Amino acid sequence: MMKNIICFCLSLLFLGVLTVNAQEGKIDKADKKFDQYAFVDARKIYLEVAEKGYKSADLFQKIADSYYFNAKYVEAEVWYNKLVGNYAEEIKPEYYFRFAQTLRALKNYDRADAMMAKFNEVNSNDLRAELFTEEPNYLSNIDYKKSKYTIEDIRSINSRYSDFAPTEYEGKLIFASSRDTGGTTKKIHKWNNEPFLDLYESRVGETSGSYSKPKTFSRELNSKFHESTTTFTKDGNTVYFTRNNFNKGNYRKSKNGTNKLKIYKSKKENGKWSTPVEMPFNSDEYSTAHPTLNADDSKLYFASDMPGTVGLSDIWVATVNETDSVGTPINLGRPINTEGRETFPFMSSKGVLYFGSDGHPGFGGLDVFATTPRTNSNEKEVISNIGEPINSSFDDFTFILNENTQVGYFASNRKRGQGSDDIYKFLKEEIPCDIKLVGVVTDKDSGNPIPEATVQLIDSEGEVIEAVQATAAGAYAFEATCVTQYVIRASKEEYSTAEAITTTPDVTGTLTNDLVLSLLQKPINVGDDLAKVLELNPIYFDFDRFNIRPDAALELEKVIAVMREYPTMVLDARSHTDSRGKDSYNLSLSDKRAKSTVAYIIEQGISSSRITGQGYGEKQPVNTCSNGVKCSEEEHQLNRRSEFIVIKN
Repeated sequence: MMKNIICFCLSLLFLGVLTVNAQEGKIDKADKKFDQYAFVDARKIYLEVAEKGYKSADLFQKIADSYYFNAKYVEAEVWYNKLVGNYAEEIKPEYYFRFAQTLRALKNYDRADAMMAKFNEVNSNDLRAELFTEEPNYLSNIDYKKSKYTIEDIRSINSRYSDFAPTEYEGKLIFASSRDTGGTTKKIHKWNNEPFLDLYESRVGETSGSYSKPKTFSRELNSKFHESTTTFTKDGNTVYFTRNNFNKGNYRKSKNGTNKLKIYKSKKENGKWSTPVEMPFNSDEYSTAHPTLNADDSKLYFASDMPGTVGLSDIWVATVNETDSVGTPINLGRPINTEGRETFPFMSSKGVLYFGSDGHPGFGGLDVFATTPRTNSNEKEVISNIGEPINSSFDDFTFILNENTQVGYFASNRKRGQGSDDIYKFLKEEIPCDIKLVGVVTDKDSGNPIPEATVQLIDSEGEVIEAVQATAAGAYAFEATCVTQYVIRASKEEYSTAEAITTTPDVTGTLTNDLVLSLLQKPINVGDDLAKVLELNPIYFDFDRFNIRPDAALELEKVIAVMREYPTMVLDARSHTDSRGKDSYNLSLSDKRAKSTVAYIIEQGISSSRITGQGYGEKQPVNTCSNGVKCSEEEHQLNRRSEFIVIKN
């Protein structure tokens, strides 16, 4: 097939195809509005406990989150790092994700990618993880809508040879073809015994599917060697195209004897194309090929294996100045370019770069991919395979799209074609996809809705897309884009911040994400259980023992910290067991554990007048699991608990 000829000319290069802008969401400490209440700032308590050297996954998670949700990423990194370094086997996947976002905000992209790789490893069923597997910077920057492509082989212009590289120009389709038109001087290429490529034109009729008989495009541009891939300026008076290193009768080779490809430019004067001139960045020692202009003709994209190329061939871009001069080419870099072959670029009028590649995951051979080139060095492109039916297990390349008509063309060597490469026409139909993100913001303790909570819709780069106030019923709603990842974050003064991470599907629908907020400073009344207020983890004792374990000591330190902050507070420590075992034994064991708990607290400097303790055995179950009742282990666990009841505050 003909593009392999071009590859041969290229020394077998396949040139043939959270910095999070969170608005300083610092949550100020709430004023004490009721003198009769004591308020507990859990964040302060956790830090105080941690400063004493106590460690746990839960402790580090809560401290790290308190900084993460307030955009204090330097501090968040410290605690997430401790979490990952000490409790890798205990943490939930979401914490790898949050750590990665924190690192991105600090521009530590390599470590962020490492955390995302870990996130993928432990949460491989999550769509975000699947996207990351395909591309480490998995967050899409293309305004994606699911599309349907209807394709047809344009048999009226295709030949039994190679036809590819279509371009729309003044009501015509310009393309490259190796067809033999019957001329006596047509040269045959030894590589595949087909004629050399020339540029042809076919007028596109008003009737759908109507194309005139192809004829040669221009005697001034066609030569006895290869010509292909054209791009025209908006006014139609300048063309850039690909040709072998042959001009004005001179056929030149590289030092190793290879004839490379070059990009040439020609201007139309009085209806005729001028003698082509080389682009200044061409060289006899490497190839440049397959040019495409952006919408305003200010940038020229092309493929090349010039020095600085990442792989076998890369996509490059050069600025076209108002004086018609061209700047020094810049490699588009990773992740667009790979160690494989990136070629045949096409820039749409909406700024989407389509290109062929065998270096990105695809269906096989060359596939067509799409991306939006970055506008600054802090951005990273995401590469999207445009999928079937454009792509196949064969080579699919030279994709173009008219954004106004949604009609486009591409070439493929799939089996159903007439020749070695055929040009296909397609119609792109956007399938409507409307997504609504809804939910309710509620108070964790009361379950009541939180009116006027601020709810933000945040994109994958940490930018706030939209912010709304929850209704009187705590409800919020956003319109969203399909196949896109979002963070939905809720906050309100005096409350912690909560967020949900969601990836929208590719079909119309409504996704519900309810958000639950906790008071940062919780009121404590006489009779309240401090264990519930502080959300203490269960205080475990070894079997048949009542000594204080290190993990239990960590939880008790939280209680001690509160008692130090409020020196008039008096507590009663109560220990309970489940119903298994003898009643008398359970009562005795629970009492010993309560007394041991009290003794530990007193040893830490709390007056004995402020803490009492008693064991209740199995006398006060929180469910129906009494003697003789069959219950699950989870139900029994609910009854094995420690309480710290406020007697006086």
